[in-house]
Amino acid sequence: MGLQLFGDPNHRLPMITAVLLPEGVPDEAGRLRLLSEFGVEVATSFGPLRGRIWRIGTMGYNAQLSTVLTVLNGLEHILRSFGAKVPYGSGVETARQTYLASAPRV
Repeated sequence: MGLQLFGDPNHRLPMITAVLLPEGVPDEAGRLRLLSEFGVEVATSFGPLRGRIWRIGTMGYNAQLSTVLTVLNGLEHILRSFGAKVPYGSGVETARQTYLASAPRV
């Protein structure tokens, strides 16, 4: 999708993914649209990072494939609507391929 992960890779946590907002994507308006149009709630940050990054939870219900695909689809749509250069289907298709490659063979 072209989103830049935020933070030192040695200090990132597996239960949350922080991404830098692309230029031109408004924090609050983007988060409100994600919630109203896709039922996806993401958090901003605090202090000097407020409005610059989104924090996306990746535990429990949010780790289910259907939820991951909904989040990625919503992100693609909302970011593109604000002018970000996000290729159609990029996040969703990458997630699907990764899931299929790691799924146990029955």
